[in-house]
Amino acid sequence: MKTTITTIATAFIMMLSLNSFANANPLKDMNTAKIIMTYLEAATSGSADLNKYLFADDFQYMNAVDRKSYGKREYTTFLKANKGLKYDCETSYEILDECGKACVAKVIMKFKTFTRVDYVTLSQEADSWKVSKVVTTYP
Repeated sequence: MKTTITTIATAFIMMLSLNSFANANPLKDMNTAKIIMTYLEAATSGSADLNKYLFADDFQYMNAVDRKSYGKREYTTFLKANKGLKYDCETSYEILDECGKACVAKVIMKFKTFTRVDYVTLSQEADSWKVSKVVTTYP
């Protein structure tokens, strides 16, 4: 009986330990350049796996053309709906400014007939850098 209780307790502790590792943030300790690359992958390659960790809780997306804004739930739902869809464009980015716990980057997506530019604001939170705002323009 004593062995059974010990075995059950050990199994329970192992399950809790494994569960805490499974919920670990894979973007933890990444620098801003890698976070921007992760954003680019989500936006252009249909990768939705890390969105839960990538976007801040108060995330805001705004399209400067029609002045519409969306929150984290709406934007991640859009990305999930387009999972696997790959944009046919050339991408590049430039970190415009990084100071303390804030960063602003310019992400350029060149399609055949137009160019999309995203201005991405990152904020450093307790566990990692997160995308807090994206403003899309079409120059």
